[in-house]
Amino acid sequence: MKLVVIGFGQCGCKIADEFARLNGRARSRRGVEIIPGAFAVNSDAADLSGLTCITADYRHRILIGGRKTGGHGVGKINELGAEIAREDGDKVIDAIRGARHFFESDAFLLVAGTAGGTGSGAISIMTQLIKERYMDKPVYNLAVLPFEHEENTEERTVYNSATCLKSINSVADAIILVDNQRYIRKDSSLRSNMSKINHLIVEPFYNILCAGEEKKAKYIGARLLDAGDIIQTLVGWTVIGYGKSQLPTFNFPSLFSRDFRKKSTETHKGIHAMDEALSELSLNCNPIDAGRALYLIAAPPQEINMDLIKELGDYLKDIASEASIRNGDYPREKGALDITVMLSELKDVEKVRKYYTKSANFIQEAKKRREELKSKLKGIDDASSDIPSLL
Repeated sequence: MKLVVIGFGQCGCKIADEFARLNGRARSRRGVEIIPGAFAVNSDAADLSGLTCITADYRHRILIGGRKTGGHGVGKINELGAEIAREDGDKVIDAIRGARHFFESDAFLLVAGTAGGTGSGAISIMTQLIKERYMDKPVYNLAVLPFEHEENTEERTVYNSATCLKSINSVADAIILVDNQRYIRKDSSLRSNMSKINHLIVEPFYNILCAGEEKKAKYIGARLLDAGDIIQTLVGWTVIGYGKSQLPTFNFPSLFSRDFRKKSTETHKGIHAMDEALSELSLNCNPIDAGRALYLIAAPPQEINMDLIKELGDYLKDIASEASIRNGDYPREKGALDITVMLSELKDVEKVRKYYTKSANFIQEAKKRREELKSKLKGIDDASSDIPSLL
């Protein structure tokens, strides 16, 4: 599957930059292209300068709202982010149209942090605009939720997240939710943490995008998971997970090829990878709420057999019993067994519900505070009524 990736705001641009890095890796190691276009859109010029993989020209790093922000961002006011996206949206459309391999793409992936200003405000506006222009391609959103300490210390964070999620839910074909808190490493520096988190967010997409773009027969799975399967799976609220089991680097002698211990070990490693993928889902959710799901197993060809596929399918069906499940194999990896899982069409997402509830309370409290402030200011004005003015 080929994605045009567009990042909005500081968070979205850095993740789009990581997707561009992933595409370079796919090109050099596997000879396939999975990201025919990667773009960064921001109202802050300094943030755009900090990227490393997205081409450093004005058609790939797009500064919007320069007249209103002076190139210094919107200060977490996502209403302003939405406004400048409406005004400068044509810049983004023009850049997409000019991408060399744009028409080879299967879908769009728009990325933003929900707590910020530019990304949180612009992503829904641009999703709607792109859907109007390119009706034949799905438009997916990757929404990155804030850290817990941000939610606890900045009321605007929760409000921005709630308004962003409500807006994109009404226009995007699917929303892949990512909770920053699930990837945090508390003993690492801030720069190292952010870089590692961005890598962990993007890594699960590697095999699932490469599998359908392979051209060599030996790397094409018996059950190919292609763009059509992914498009049919991704609907509404979605999460993604990735797990890996290391395999022995030596080959068992042919004398023991039927050994029951080896067969048991193969299955155990597959279940372990599936367990890890489910425990490391991008957002905590209940798999029973999923209406659709898919999984991809990537391993050396000799490690992928019918028993393993059956065990993994039964395992996923047990915990996501309401889901329509698609699967595929990708005989590409060496020395490891990787599993990527996507759960989609989630009927309930507790974290999103909490944002909506907290934001509604925040709006009521903010309104009450404004009324109190007006009352106090009126008291000061009344006290100064008899004082002459020099103006």
